[in-house]
Amino acid sequence: MSENVRLYAFADEAGAKISAQVAAMKRNGLDGVELRGTEFGNVSDLKPEHAKEIKRIFDGEGLKVWSLGSPLGKIGILDPFEPEIQRLKRTLEIAYILGAPNIRIFSFYIPRGERPETHRTEVIDRLSEMARITDTLHSGISLCHENEKGIYGENDTRCFEILESVHEIAGVFDPANFVQSGVDTLKAWVLLKDKIRYLHIKDALSDGRVTPAGKGEGNVEKIVSEFISMGGTAMTVEPHLKVFSGLKDLEREGERSGVGEIYEYPDSDSAFDAACKAIKELIK
Repeated sequence: MSENVRLYAFADEAGAKISAQVAAMKRNGLDGVELRGTEFGNVSDLKPEHAKEIKRIFDGEGLKVWSLGSPLGKIGILDPFEPEIQRLKRTLEIAYILGAPNIRIFSFYIPRGERPETHRTEVIDRLSEMARITDTLHSGISLCHENEKGIYGENDTRCFEILESVHEIAGVFDPANFVQSGVDTLKAWVLLKDKIRYLHIKDALSDGRVTPAGKGEGNVEKIVSEFISMGGTAMTVEPHLKVFSGLKDLEREGERSGVGEIYEYPDSDSAFDAACKAIKELIK
């Protein structure tokens, strides 16, 4: 594996407890975590004292909190915005305590049956306000938008609109999410690659089922290779190979995630290890 590559993971897919997450990261030789779920709740709902304890544990193990896998922006575009602003402020405080330079965000669910373009102005206005608040409170922390099924930025062209309109926001590229949204990942990569901060390593088949990296239709090997050749270093492994605690909180009601539908593993640790092994083999 390239000495410049830094591999992180959503380690809550190995276990909800921080101790299990540390063990999984150490076992797989990872550099750290994109922190999402913990025994204390979702990362955006952590109390400062819990964040300080997690920071102490990770520092002791030589592990970095690369990003917070927050649910910010994973509400309906017609839902009240003020509660989300308050959640952003709490999440920024947690990121500061943990020393996390990035916070993953989304661009709001669009009502089913409605044209996303109808809500473009409101989406951009909300994201611009989130970027302004972040710069005001903690200018060293970056908001990073992930393409996700059902949100405004679920395809490549609308992701590009967001990143062009709100320059303070960087991109997270998730090949599996694009596949599940019917987007050609290579076409999306060409359009977005200059605006991508880091990758989420997840692959999928066109029918929506999630696979280890390189076993699906996301062109993960080619995208990873180009990302590294461009100087990219950071990737977060997001296994999604087995149903895990907290998965239901990531899914929009009525939508199918494709998790655990094709590959079988005896436990969460095995699924997590398989996902890490797959990306390491691609990088070689």
